[in-house]
Amino acid sequence: MKRHSEDNTAWRRGLRQEMVTRRAALSAAEHDALSARIVAHALAALPAPVVAAFCWPIKHEPDVRALLADWAKTGVRTALPVVVAEGQPLAFREWTPETPLAPDRYGIPTPTAGEWLTPDLILLPLNGFDAAGFRLGYGGGYFDRTLAALAPRPLAVGVGFEINRVDSIRPEAHDQRLDWIVTENGAFRPVV
Repeated sequence: MKRHSEDNTAWRRGLRQEMVTRRAALSAAEHDALSARIVAHALAALPAPVVAAFCWPIKHEPDVRALLADWAKTGVRTALPVVVAEGQPLAFREWTPETPLAPDRYGIPTPTAGEWLTPDLILLPLNGFDAAGFRLGYGGGYFDRTLAALAPRPLAVGVGFEINRVDSIRPEAHDQRLDWIVTENGAFRPVV
């Protein structure tokens, strides 16, 4: 059993690298156009939350800040994740375009001040994903721990590019299934 686990860990590590490489190959114009299509599909399909958390786009992930700006016009509050301790669930700090950000220990822009909020919807970047609703992140397990810890569990919405869709991410016991996946091709609920 341990050998299988080690093989899966190595396979997933390689898949993560391949997925980042695929996104990096997109031109800036392609990236922007695909991100805009994702935002349009999300606006059309998703219920407007009270508090929406999202991730600052890194490593050529989709940029969905326009979605948050649109929701903010209707009173939706927005938040960014904050790593409060290694191996612990994330906390979420309110974000507006005026919020001061500083790189965290991973180099991700993070609010340095602001109210702590509990999201009822989290937009999760999809490093890789499958039709069953499992996402491959960067290997830290932060979002899986966070989704498992929050009660009630927020709506988990994966946002990603179709070039990062795979047959299976080979989910492990700790992997949390997404409620929705939104790509440039549309918004759909995973096949369970």
